[in-house]
Amino acid sequence: MTDADDISGVGRGVPHESAHLHVTGEAHYLDDLPEPKGTLYAAIGTSERAYARLRHLDLRPVLDAPGVVTLLAAADVPGSNNHGSVVHDDPIFADDVVEYFGQSIFAVVATSVAAARRAARLAVIDYEDYEPIIDIDTALQRQSFLSPSATLSRGDWARAASSAPHRLVGSFRTGGQEHFYLEGQIALAIPGEDGQMLIHSSTQHPTEVQTLVAGALGRQAKDVVVECRRLGGGFGGKETQATLFACVAALAARKTGRPVKLRVDRGDDLRITGKRHDYRIDYDVGFDDAGAILGVNLSFASRCGRSADLSAAINDRTMFHADNAYYLGDVQIVSHRLRTHTASNTAFRGFGGPQGMIGIENVLDDIARYLALDPLDVRRRNFYGRHGSRNTTPYEMKVDDNIIDELMSELESRSDYRARRRAIAEFNRGATHLKRGLAITPVKFGISFTQTPLNQAGALLHVYRDGTVMLNHGGTEMGQGLHTKVAQVVATELQIPIATIRCTPADTSKVPNTSATAASASSDLNGAAAAAAARTIRGRLCAFAAARFGGAADDVAFRRGQVYAGGETMSFAALVNEAYLARISLSATGFYRTPEIGYDRDTRKGTPFYYFAYGGAVTEVIIDTLTGESRLLQVDILHDVGQSLNPALDLGQIEGGFLQGVGWLTCEELWWDSDGRLRTDSTSTYKIPTATDWPEKFSVQLLSWGRNRKETIYRSKGVGEPPLMLALSTFFALKDAVGSLGEPGAPVQLDAPATPERILLAIETMRHQRRVSANEPLR
Repeated sequence: MTDADDISGVGRGVPHESAHLHVTGEAHYLDDLPEPKGTLYAAIGTSERAYARLRHLDLRPVLDAPGVVTLLAAADVPGSNNHGSVVHDDPIFADDVVEYFGQSIFAVVATSVAAARRAARLAVIDYEDYEPIIDIDTALQRQSFLSPSATLSRGDWARAASSAPHRLVGSFRTGGQEHFYLEGQIALAIPGEDGQMLIHSSTQHPTEVQTLVAGALGRQAKDVVVECRRLGGGFGGKETQATLFACVAALAARKTGRPVKLRVDRGDDLRITGKRHDYRIDYDVGFDDAGAILGVNLSFASRCGRSADLSAAINDRTMFHADNAYYLGDVQIVSHRLRTHTASNTAFRGFGGPQGMIGIENVLDDIARYLALDPLDVRRRNFYGRHGSRNTTPYEMKVDDNIIDELMSELESRSDYRARRRAIAEFNRGATHLKRGLAITPVKFGISFTQTPLNQAGALLHVYRDGTVMLNHGGTEMGQGLHTKVAQVVATELQIPIATIRCTPADTSKVPNTSATAASASSDLNGAAAAAAARTIRGRLCAFAAARFGGAADDVAFRRGQVYAGGETMSFAALVNEAYLARISLSATGFYRTPEIGYDRDTRKGTPFYYFAYGGAVTEVIIDTLTGESRLLQVDILHDVGQSLNPALDLGQIEGGFLQGVGWLTCEELWWDSDGRLRTDSTSTYKIPTATDWPEKFSVQLLSWGRNRKETIYRSKGVGEPPLMLALSTFFALKDAVGSLGEPGAPVQLDAPATPERILLAIETMRHQRRVSANEPLR
C-alpha cells in the first residue's frame, strides 16, 4: 500500500465528491438555489423565421399580459448587444434582421415563470421573408462561407493518387448531435450596489460569462462575479452558449433592480442553442495492393450556422484529426466552414475531432472492402510508425508517444477478434433475415486547447487551523469528477485525507481569467495548478518545521497525515496550528501553463497538442434486414489514460463517452424542414440512447502499462473526449453487417446516424447492386 492509497489520494477509485448528494437528491443545481426576495422571471421571445427582416415589432400585447413587469429589446442594452465569444457577431437581441428560427428578439420579465413564457408568445411581428440557406449542399452551391476555407497539405497527393495501383472516390455524411444535458440552460442574476452583478450560471466557462455580461451592461470585469457550483451536464453545449441566457438575466436585473432568473424549457433550449456540426465528407484516395494509402484528398464541409461561435477552432480540430492513427504522406485536407440560417453550431465532446476521424476511417473501410481484405490489416498497414518520416502529422507535429500498434495488438488478442470474424461470417451465411457485423477501430486524440493561450489555469488553497483545506480552481464540475480528481491531487501533495478537503464553486472572484472546462485538459491544467499551490504551502510548513524542531527543510517528511521533523512526529493539523501561531501564511495560489505547445495558423504547422491519448474498441452488432433495426451485442474497449488519477471516474467517462458516441452514430437525428424550423425539438422526436441500448456484453479495461511520457500531473492523461471516438467501431460494425448482403468488393453507402431507415436504404442498395451484377431482373 502506498502513501496515496492510505489517504485516498491519486490512483484510488475514490467516489465522486457529490455522489452521495446525487443519489439522495440533495445536490443543489442552479434551479435549486434559494431565490432572493423579489426574484422575477424572464423568458425569451424568438424568431418564427429562419431569415427575414423585422418590418414591425408590436410588443404591446406582451407588456399588457398578466404578471408582466417589463420588456427588453436591443434598444435596452446599455453596453454591447453581443454574446458572441471569439467574434462579436451574435446579438443578444436581433435588431432589424433575424437569421435563424429561434433567434432571440426580445425578453419579457414577469412575476412567474408561467406568466413570462405565456407572454413571450404574444408578440405581433411583421416579417419580410428572405430565402434561407439551411443545408450544406445549398451553402456550397451558393458559396455561403462563414470564413475562408482552409487547406492543410503535405507532398503531392494528386500525383501520388494518379500513379497508385488503385483509386477510389467517395462521399459520406455525418449528422449533428444535440447535447441533451439533463439541466437546461439557466442563469440567475442578482444586482448589487454600485452597479455590481452576481451571476449564477450553468456554464463551462465562467470567465467568458463574466466578460460578456460586463460588456452587455457597459461595465468592467471587476463589476461582475460569476459562480457555478455544478452543472447538470454540459458536453460542450455550455462552453459559449450559456452566455446568451446570462446576459439576458443580467440586463433584466439591471433594468428592474431585482434578481431575475431565466430558465428555458427543453423545446426552447433545443431551438435556441447550437449542436454538434454536421458534415459532408468527400474523398479521393490512391492506394496499393496491401491497402497502404499513397495519396489522399479529404474535403470536409461543415454547417456552422449563422455566426462564428467556435466553428473556426472546431473545423481546425477536424483537420488535425483527419489522420486519426494513420500516417498520411501525400495528403491534402480541405475545410469549408459554411454559413447557414440555422442556430450557430458549437462545441460538443470531441470538438470536431470525431468528424475528422470518421472521415479517414471511412476511407480505410472502403479500401478494405474494395480489396477484400480484413479492415484491421488495412488499418494496421497505415498506422503511424515510431521513428523517421512515418511519425509526423500533416501539420508537422511528431507523434513521439505512439503506442497504437501495441495497444491494438493487445485489444485484438483480448477480444478474440480473428475467431469472431470467422464465426460471424459463418453465421451470416446461414442466417436469412438477421446479419451480424464486427469492427475494430483505433483512437489517437490530441490533448490541449488548440488556441495556445487557453492552456493555463489557476487555483486558490486555504489551510485552516484545524488542518482542513478549502480548495478553489478554475474548472467547473459537471458530473465528470473534476473536483474529486483535483482534491485527490491536493490530498497526495499534503498527505492528508481527502475527507479534510472541500472544493468550493467555480468563482471568478477567487480564480480569475479561467479557461473553459473543455478540451479534455481540465484535470491536467487545474490539477497542476492546485498541486503548485499545495507545494507552496508545504514548502512554508517545511521551512517552519525545520526552524521549530531542527534539521533541514528538505528532511521534513509528510506521510499519511503525519509530519516528521527533527526527530519529532506530529499530526498535520498540529503543525498547521503551530504555523498559524507563528504567523506563517497558510493560503496560496497556484498557476500552471502547458509547456512545449504552439501552432501557427498562417502556416498551419506546429505543435497544437501536448500529447495524444490512445484507445481502441471492438464492437459486434446485429441488424434486422426487414426493419433496419440494430442492436449492440458485444463491446471490448482498451483505453490509455496514462497513470490514472482515479480509475473509477475514468471508467465512467469511457462508458458514458462511448454510449454518447453510439447515439451520435446510430439514433440521434436532427431534422429541419424546408423553412428552417427544427422539428426534432423534444424528447418525443429526438431519440437519445437509453439503458436498453447498452450491449449484452461490455468489457472496458484501462491500459495497464499506460504512462504519459509528458510531465502531466502524476503522468495521467485526459479522458473526457477520447472515449466518444471509440464508438466509431459501432458504425463500421453496422456497415460490415450491411456489407454481408453484397458481393465481395461491393461498396457500402451508409451515412451517419445509421438509423433503421438509412440501414434499410443501404441494404436495398446492396441488393440492387447484387441483382445488377448477376443480371437479374430489377423490380
